Amino acid sequence: MPTNDKEFKAQLGRLPVAHQRHVAAQFVQRVFPLSNDFRLKAALELAQRADVSDAELVSAYQTANTARVESFTRCGKETDWTAQAGHFVAKAAVACVRPASEGENLAWEAAMSARMARACETVADGCGTENSEAQEQYRILGAFLNK
Repeated sequence: MPTNDKEFKAQLGRLPVAHQRHVAAQFVQRVFPLSNDFRLKAALELAQRADVSDAELVSAYQTANTARVESFTRCGKETDWTAQAGHFVAKAAVACVRPASEGENLAWEAAMSARMARACETVADGCGTENSEAQEQYRILGAFLNK
């Protein structure tokens, strides 16, 4: 199990893209309640399938990206931290299904956006920006690698 972000990012980067998608979807599922957009839920389910086709990924990417754009629009000029959290969930979900090639680190992108979603939630709740999302992500990756 990684103990810091440098190790975490390196371990994620060594995973094949299909495994990155799977782990990334698990990261996003932790923060999904901050969005609850059914289009993102479908993308996350697809990202975890071993038999997903390129055509399915392209379709899911387009749909999730539309949700991301719409969530950004809802944030408005005045910072609504709850809406901002939803936007970062959408951004993380897009990373899970974005077309990619070997060598890219989709899981790292999803992890960082998931952390931002959680940070926005804590600000909206008046709790500051402290959260343990990174530790939970380390745990998820450790469990995945130990399967």
